[in-house]
Amino acid sequence: MGLFGKKKSSESQNTVASVTLENGETITLASTVDCIGDSCPRPQLMTRSALSKISGGDVIGILVDNPTSMEALPGIVIENGGEHVETVKQDRHWHVIVRKL
Repeated sequence: MGLFGKKKSSESQNTVASVTLENGETITLASTVDCIGDSCPRPQLMTRSALSKISGGDVIGILVDNPTSMEALPGIVIENGGEHVETVKQDRHWHVIVRKL
């Protein structure tokens, strides 16, 4: 058991997925970071780690269900060399889409 509770079996899914933005554009994700059930600062730390592992131009999705974490992610992304593309509200969580610059 770690500092933030039981570790998930897979913190980052490396399966190729795509997401359709509100403007109709479809983007292929390099990876998806699952932060469902996690609270601050874990989603921010996982996002920072995921951004450090991808190349410029790659896009990742972050799944988060904590409102405070969701609001903090765009700032963390910018501080770590990325851009916030869009946040898509889903049934019980948000899908935050970010691109590394």
